[in-house]
Amino acid sequence: MKIMKLLPELYQDHLKKHFTGSQYYILIILISLLAEHPWIRLEELANLFPQPIKFESRRKKLQRFISLPCLKIETICFPILMKMLQLFLVNKDIVEVIIDRTQWGCINLLMVSFHYNNRAIPIYFELLNKKGSSNLSEQKRVMSKVLDLLINYKIVVLGDREFCNVDLASWLNSRQVYFALRLKKNEYIEIETSVWKKLQDLGLAPGMSLYFKGVKVTKTKGFQGANIACKWKRKYRGWQPEEGWFILSNLASLDLALKTYEKRFGIEEMFRDFKSGGYNIEIPGVTGDRLIVLILLITLAYSSAIIMGEQINSSGVACYVGRVKEAKRRERRHSTFYIGSRGSDWLSSVDFYADIVDELMKLSPAHKLDYARGKKAVSLIRSAS
Repeated sequence: MKIMKLLPELYQDHLKKHFTGSQYYILIILISLLAEHPWIRLEELANLFPQPIKFESRRKKLQRFISLPCLKIETICFPILMKMLQLFLVNKDIVEVIIDRTQWGCINLLMVSFHYNNRAIPIYFELLNKKGSSNLSEQKRVMSKVLDLLINYKIVVLGDREFCNVDLASWLNSRQVYFALRLKKNEYIEIETSVWKKLQDLGLAPGMSLYFKGVKVTKTKGFQGANIACKWKRKYRGWQPEEGWFILSNLASLDLALKTYEKRFGIEEMFRDFKSGGYNIEIPGVTGDRLIVLILLITLAYSSAIIMGEQINSSGVACYVGRVKEAKRRERRHSTFYIGSRGSDWLSSVDFYADIVDELMKLSPAHKLDYARGKKAVSLIRSAS
């Protein structure tokens, strides 16, 4: 069954343990639909669900399914994510964990992910029953889940200015966790005994870097022994950052702190993939626990696409799916997620139009060798899926 290849075997073996036969097939179909269509509205999923029953029956079936008690992050995602880490982080001794929050309408989502190949893959997420920034208690709650899960790994936590308070840094430090958290520019550091200066008054300018080792941060609470890595990138291709970075860290050097913090932006790319750049999570038409379940299903589809993209890239046939090399461009235009998701789409198109394409190829015999190479690429991509 071709649709079964949508999920890697490491997913299938785990999921079969938690669902009945019919529930498992519904799960596979839903993940397939999420992968193929850029929306997660329940009405649309019911409209596309292929079972030959009335629309209202399909809608109620999906409502019942996403209310199943076994559809929990800890039950479904945690074991799979641990296997993913073993697959992705071979010969790597540290996991970059990113904490961030995104909000649309009345939905306020706090998420913890791990960095991989310029993207972030969700580990744990919660809906906050309020608008605006998360507080220390909420941050510690979600981080505790992840730190307990990754207890056998060295971890470095990355966060933007919402997550850079000395209490969180002190808590992470007490748990022997590395961190790189971006400070607000109006924070104070003690540059000499009893001599305090605001970060914005340190003289940082475009193209400059500064590093302060073992200083005290903030006058009131005073986090002692912190390292502050400061960087303001110079203008590049006509673009100049409006301000520099001030990174609170317990990492050992300026370069390490800055290079590690840069990986935080993987979660911005992931949020773009989840929103208008991919799954359109902003318009699901559901809230609460049902929304969490849909995000869980998207996580499975998203991580599956990344695994498939990795396999396509390693097979050397990514050029049949996306634009992977361009002159004067350092980074690939199309990500591993894009290659994986579009690879699956292309295979569906190849299968659907197989008879017509055979006739089309017969009309261009001069390209026989090119078509042979293309057919081999299709075979390799199919084996990756």
